[in-house]
Parts: sequence; C-alpha cells; structure tokens
Amino acid sequence: MILKTEAIVLKAFDYRETSRIATFFTKDHGKVSGVLKGIRTDPRKFGSSLEKYTINDIVYYPSRNSDLHLVSQCDIKEFFQPVRQDLQKSMAASYVLELVNKIMPAEEHNPRIYRLMTDFLRGLEEAADVNQLVHMFQIKTLLYSGFRPHLDACLKCHKKIAGQARFSMKEGGLVCMDCPSGDQAEHFISKGSVASILHIEKNEWANCLKLKLSEGTKKELKYILNNFLIFHLGRNLRSAQYLA
Repeated sequence: MILKTEAIVLKAFDYRETSRIATFFTKDHGKVSGVLKGIRTDPRKFGSSLEKYTINDIVYYPSRNSDLHLVSQCDIKEFFQPVRQDLQKSMAASYVLELVNKIMPAEEHNPRIYRLMTDFLRGLEEAADVNQLVHMFQIKTLLYSGFRPHLDACLKCHKKIAGQARFSMKEGGLVCMDCPSGDQAEHFISKGSVASILHIEKNEWANCLKLKLSEGTKKELKYILNNFLIFHLGRNLRSAQYLA
C-alpha cells in the first residue's frame, strides 16, 4: 500500500550515514514518522530538505511491523521564509511544533489540528502580535485534542460564574470564589479572560484574528495556558522558555 498526503515537518534528524528520520503531522493520517533513505548523499532525490514547519507533499509506504515508515517522496510546497527571518516568529513556530508533537498521539487523524497549524503558520508571516496567535493556537489545540478546560460553570457546585473565579490546574477548569478547591496551583482568572477563551473556542480562526486582547488578559492567558499544558502533559516544553 502506498499513501500520499500533505504534511508539516515537526522535526527531523540524521540517521546513519545517508538517511534522515522525520516526524510529520499529516493532513490525512495524523502524526507519522518515516525514514528518507539516501537524502544526505543525494539531496536531488527529494524535493525538500526537511526544514521544520515546511509544508510538503509526501508519499510513504506504511510499515506493518514498526511505527517508522519508508518515505519515498517529499516535495516542498510552503517554506514560510518571513517566519524564519524573525526570531520571535521562528520561536513561536517551534513551540507550536513541539506542542503538537507532545499532545497528539501517533497516527490519529485530526484534520482540525492540521488546518489549525496551517492557519497559524500562514497568519504568523504577517502577524503584529505573535503572542496572541500563540494563545489562540493553545486554546484551539486543547479544544480539538480533547483537553479542553471546563469553563462553563464551577467544577464544584456547578453554578454559573458571573465574575472573578479561580482556575484549577489540577481539576482542569473554574472554581467559584465560594467553593474550596484544594489545588495549590490555582490562579485567579478574570471574567474577561474566560470570555476571551470561550470566544476563541467558538469562532473560526479568521474571526479570532479580529479579537483585541488587553495586556492584562494576555498576561493571564500566558500564565494559565502555559501552566495548564505543563500540568497535563507532565513536562515542560523546551521552546516555551523562548516565548515573550
């Protein structure tokens, strides 16, 4: 069986003397890893150098006995040169790749995550506010991957929350000011920040780009989203330390 799909390079590294191994997030088959034999000795064999966050057309032969497949063709489609020329944008793209690689299981079809990645990379080329794009990506990734925090009501008493609340990293959502949570990692979150998360969850990417977040909201979202992801992934993302 031969499979052909569009794919974003998440990471790549040298393998033995002549080959490279790459991890892709594909449009049709989710996260896929494959070996490109001979790419280092004969670069003309492939139409791509496997640079991170490039979009490529790939052809591969699925392995029956391994999660490492044989990639026979890889041709570049989009390179995102403006992103590579800007350090902050390049770091943001690297963070997104690492997040998807850590949060998504192998070979689980998720076209919404793929579309989100392409929207993010294309939006990043001309973005004036890189941090807002990162927060948008985090919120939608949590939604599309099944890790969405509970924001509709208090996790303890199930009442609607009208004002300020606490965000519990451990419980994964909001706790009202009247209920104890027992979570030492909880953090106050404003009504405006909750409303911003819900707006981003419910709207298409293009509409989310029109949202204007205050500096206070961006500061809250950075703390809560980064720490929520760290808590549930069980590890730090190395690239997160470079984000402003």
